[in-house]
Amino acid sequence: MKESVMNRSRMLVLVAVAGVFAGLSGCATTGDLDALKAEVSQNKADIATANKNAADAKAMAQEAMTTANEAKSTADDTASKLDRVFKKSMYK
Repeated sequence: MKESVMNRSRMLVLVAVAGVFAGLSGCATTGDLDALKAEVSQNKADIATANKNAADAKAMAQEAMTTANEAKSTADDTASKLDRVFKKSMYK
């Protein structure tokens, strides 16, 4: 009989500890889940916007690189022409 009382006491302690643990850990409510879903949706939208902005920036950078390469080519051609003119003038 003493063992039966001890088993009941242990069971009561275990149930109490489990109850305290469950109370401290908290439970997610439907409102919490809805708020989390809304936050995830907003984050997805932000990521999509960031990806679009990154693609736009990449396109602009590529356009700037093309323009810079064209300008360099023109400058090289002009320098070459000026060099030839200078050399011609030195021979005369």
